[in-house]
Amino acid sequence: MDTVKDRSLQKEAKVEAEELSDIVVHINRVTKVVKGGKNLSFSALVVVGDKKGKVGYAMGKAKEVPVAIRKGIERAKKKMITVPLKEEHTIPYKVIGKFGSGRVLLKPAAPGTGIIAGGPVRAVMELAGIQNILTKSLGTSNPHNVVKATFEGLLQLKAPAQVAKLRGKNITLS
Repeated sequence: MDTVKDRSLQKEAKVEAEELSDIVVHINRVTKVVKGGKNLSFSALVVVGDKKGKVGYAMGKAKEVPVAIRKGIERAKKKMITVPLKEEHTIPYKVIGKFGSGRVLLKPAAPGTGIIAGGPVRAVMELAGIQNILTKSLGTSNPHNVVKATFEGLLQLKAPAQVAKLRGKNITLS
């Protein structure tokens, strides 16, 4: 039988799913030549986020585009990370994310600057809730490597409270 606890968990899952936004960064069509002709399949690179500091990415593959996108969204929800944000909706400090031949420079910006970023990096920043940032994609322009490099950069970030705790210091606002 359906209990009250089960119903509340279902409601929480629905609310959480409604809060998440997604952006399709790249769709790739792959053709495989076989004896009977050509087999088409699609892969979709998807970024998912709540615009409050949680963001994830994944790739979905299928014979049809909508199915590939849906698979990507489901996988991205499972691989979400939390990004430390300052009050000005920016990152705490400058960082360079590296993946393969891709390099992405992420630099905090003053309030009112906006998101200065290219396509794949812009998608990640918007869905992470970062509103003021300067970025530059260095090296490859491959969307997969650029997104992965961006996430590597975001994973390097630590909140000021974390750094203070590691150093055995107290945070003082001056």
